[in-house]
Amino acid sequence: MTTNRSETEPEIIEMPPRKMAVIHAKGTPGDVFPKAIPALYNSAYAPSIDFTVGAIRSRCPDPPDMPPEQMSFDVGLPVREDTAALPPGEPAIVLETWQYGTVAQILHLGGYDQEEESVARLMAFVAESGYRVSGVHEEEYLTPPDAQPPKTIIRYQVTKD
Repeated sequence: MTTNRSETEPEIIEMPPRKMAVIHAKGTPGDVFPKAIPALYNSAYAPSIDFTVGAIRSRCPDPPDMPPEQMSFDVGLPVREDTAALPPGEPAIVLETWQYGTVAQILHLGGYDQEEESVARLMAFVAESGYRVSGVHEEEYLTPPDAQPPKTIIRYQVTKD
């Protein structure tokens, strides 16, 4: 089926829950992500090398004006639904199921410091569609940060007004 929707247009979709290997961390993204990402991949591949894991995701429950060094992040990597345990590691990695349901999302093309316009477009779309944000800011990193341009899905759980 062909659609006329641009890949960078916001959308509202349904997403099922997802089992994740997660690191809870506090600090600037530059401090958190270089440690969390290798630890997650090493842990997720340790139990079995015969499957592919998804893209790194992060959730930030803090308000946008939080000082960067005080920000909290949940950095997660989707794992197989039948994953029962992960090997111990440093930093501590836990298994969680991230809930989704109805979500609004947009594909952002560009650096993380340029997300403001994409978030504003997504928020306007949510309101115009008769929804309101009911979950935390989530990002799914489709490319490495040094890709030109980096591709990031920005996502929020939403509920109908």
